[in-house]
Amino acid sequence: MATYLGTHGSRIQNYTTDPDNPNTGEVWYNDTSNALKFQYPNTTSAWSTGGNVNTARNRVAGAGVSNSASLIMGGEDPSGSLALTESYDGSTWTEVNDLNQARKGLGGDGTQTSALGFGGNEPGDLAITESWNGTNWTEVADLNTARRELAGAGSSNTNALAFGGNGTSAKTEFWNGTNWTEVNDLNSSRQQLAGNGTNTSALGIGGNTPGGITANTELWNGTNWTEVNNLNTGRYVLAAAGTDNTSALAFAGETPPVTGKTEDWNGTNWTEVADMSTARRQLAGSGVITSALASTGDTPTLTTATEEFSAGVPVGAWSTGGDLNTARSVQSGSGTYTSALMFASDQAPTTQLTETYNGTNWTEVNDLNTSIIKSVGFGATQNAAIRATGATPPGSYSAVTEQWGGTNWTTVNSANQAREQVGSVSGSVTAGLVFGGQGPPGAMQVVTEQWNGTNWTEVNDLNTGRYLFAGSGTTTAGLAFGGDTDPGLKDLTESWNGTNWTEVGDLNTARSTLIGFGTSTASFAVGGGVPAVSALTEEWNGTNWTEVGDLNTARAALSSARAGTPSNGLVFAGSTGSVTAATEEWSGSSIVTKSIDTD
Repeated sequence: MATYLGTHGSRIQNYTTDPDNPNTGEVWYNDTSNALKFQYPNTTSAWSTGGNVNTARNRVAGAGVSNSASLIMGGEDPSGSLALTESYDGSTWTEVNDLNQARKGLGGDGTQTSALGFGGNEPGDLAITESWNGTNWTEVADLNTARRELAGAGSSNTNALAFGGNGTSAKTEFWNGTNWTEVNDLNSSRQQLAGNGTNTSALGIGGNTPGGITANTELWNGTNWTEVNNLNTGRYVLAAAGTDNTSALAFAGETPPVTGKTEDWNGTNWTEVADMSTARRQLAGSGVITSALASTGDTPTLTTATEEFSAGVPVGAWSTGGDLNTARSVQSGSGTYTSALMFASDQAPTTQLTETYNGTNWTEVNDLNTSIIKSVGFGATQNAAIRATGATPPGSYSAVTEQWGGTNWTTVNSANQAREQVGSVSGSVTAGLVFGGQGPPGAMQVVTEQWNGTNWTEVNDLNTGRYLFAGSGTTTAGLAFGGDTDPGLKDLTESWNGTNWTEVGDLNTARSTLIGFGTSTASFAVGGGVPAVSALTEEWNGTNWTEVGDLNTARAALSSARAGTPSNGLVFAGSTGSVTAATEEWSGSSIVTKSIDTD
């Protein structure tokens, strides 16, 4: 691997290959690829699960300046309009003192300790305004015009803007801490819109107009509304966050259908960012563009769910590694991202071919003894691996097992069940697990077998038979995910505790011919067919799968170094439509290398 010398001041080092461990901000010139490169943190925006509210409801209002300090008020559930108020501390919602007037479809603004709730419906339209001081609600001066389904903007209970509302109103009112004053109307009448900002710097976003659902955005400068660039996706009953008219986040709503789409406003344009995990409408929104909160609403079923939005979240990334000597697909792998083994293939004459990886280059070593396709492998190191089961053309199923000792392959005791396209955990040469697959007479298998270094023993079956799927973990704590039931792609994940399989959280995208690496609580599902080849990477946290950085090259029937971790991993070969020799390295350190455009 390359030796990293580092940069000193403005000095740029030259390399024939990229340095192994460059520091963030380092710059160098790769004189082989003729590229000026630099190292930088890789970040993204993302929604994550927050604490559930105590009472599911919709048509609710929110206030707050971050995803760890928010207030929600009012709303509606099957019992009718609510006066209920809840306060959020970043993990838990707590019921605090109620509004004086129960209502739904109200506007809200401010912070967790200084907020306004105004307008709404119960069941008639209301003008009532209430001020929150962190402990109690107090009735203050009414709006000039009673209305529901309006939007609000404001940074405290002493400044606010109320605009839009029922009857597709354009009416705008300005709150100075004592009274509401009518000011210039919106250009476009609307209700069920979203708002953010203050009474001198705000946005009115989306909503429902006499002409239907709109993507229209208007900017308030303290005096007038001006139409600016539209949302990418028109919608109503959405939510927003942001402190002024130069930055905002708009999320969820109905297009129709109900959506979790999120867009970021930079003062000029809207850009789509990470979708919410759960699409919803008529929710409460609060916070700023880097730290927002979405709570309750309906999906269209009422929900207690809260999601927290964060910008600048560090994420892992895939970067290019050294190519294989021979392109191939449907092969097996073992080892780590700097010391890997790849063996077998579905393509003659590479069915027995074995290569080793040193972190930079692949080298051909001694072949397998038996030409078997659609087999599976496992092993934690480059020098010790197992290849098991598969098919022997033209169509016979195989139980043959071979063991790699660092130099040669040796045939050992066969599995009990001949089959192909099975799943496996990473294992070792003395402790491995294979499961599922396709066997005589072509049926989906649920059989699980455990290897003890000498013999195979049948243990408890999978819950669902499938093939072309992935596994990760160990013989005492493993995962099986994805696959095909012929026909029917699966998003199913099953967890192995050393004795039994249990169904747990599904993949976000059903797919087959994917690969996995990691542990039972920190695993990755990579690539596959959906049915087109995919670059998708999902990360398992022990409870849920989350989409993370995609592969650079979409592919199916790929392999991995099975002892990968959340911090590092390796995938290689596969099919992009044709076989590939490409290798990619996963870095969970959130540091990636990019070429600088010198044109």
